[in-house]
Amino acid sequence: MKVIASSLRPGNVIEHEGKLWQVLKLETTQPGKGGALAQIELRDIRAGNKDKARFRTQEYVERVRLDQENYQYLYETDGQYAFMHQETFEQVELNGDVIGDPKIFLQEGMIVVIESYEGEPLSVALPDQVTMEVTEADAVVKGQTASSSYKPAMLENGARILVPPHIEAGTRVVVKTEDGTYVERAKD
Repeated sequence: MKVIASSLRPGNVIEHEGKLWQVLKLETTQPGKGGALAQIELRDIRAGNKDKARFRTQEYVERVRLDQENYQYLYETDGQYAFMHQETFEQVELNGDVIGDPKIFLQEGMIVVIESYEGEPLSVALPDQVTMEVTEADAVVKGQTASSSYKPAMLENGARILVPPHIEAGTRVVVKTEDGTYVERAKD
């Protein structure tokens, strides 16, 4: 689908120079002479490389629509992650590189969204937050009572995060899958 370059937003996927690129940033500039330009920071979806492209604001670019399907996470074997489609029950195995760093938060039975282009899986989106149990928590340092103080803790999946002083081993906490930061104590 052809769209005007100035209408692109971060997160959009375009086809440029024979590759699929995700728009990271867009800046429109008006030089003193000539028409306005859209300076776009892009990331190659397949390779992960970053690049910058410049288009006239009224120039047309090819915007790509990605298919989004719900899949259930099943298991991991030798760096390959197995997922099952929620409606057709078709199974697909993906390399851990497609999932990225959030793969440590995958839990058996978790529903994820797999984005694909012409049948090729490009990315896996986990839920924004997961609930996990703290297996180890360092002791509170005496005198460290400020509300902004945090201590290191280990989650059941082996990830290390920072938690408030009142969180102890055995406590269930809510964690952001995007960057692995503590959100709150679980309410269950």
